[in-house]
Amino acid sequence: MTILVAIAVGALYAGGLYMMLRRGLVKLIIGLALLSHAANLLIFTAGGLNRSKAPLIPPHGAADFQQVADPLPQALILTAIVISFAVLAFALALLHQTYGVLDLDDLDKLKAGDE
Repeated sequence: MTILVAIAVGALYAGGLYMMLRRGLVKLIIGLALLSHAANLLIFTAGGLNRSKAPLIPPHGAADFQQVADPLPQALILTAIVISFAVLAFALALLHQTYGVLDLDDLDKLKAGDE
């Protein structure tokens, strides 16, 4: 199972980098989304793929830590989701403003307009 998830993470990173290297701003944003999903899946995989119990300790305090899920990867993924959503929202706002002012989606033409 871990091999399949590692292949999926690699494919998402490759697809995200490929989309970010394209010339359009929309493709850049899609690439950012793919990279954020790949990072989330990588953190999830690094935390260990097992079907454990919830990351809660029983009230009496005695717990077998081999049977309890690690809450740290879950917290990191939630933080990464919030950060990636903020970055994507900011990139969409920049895309909307750029397209509204310049009517351009091509990054090469944006570079030529600087001169």
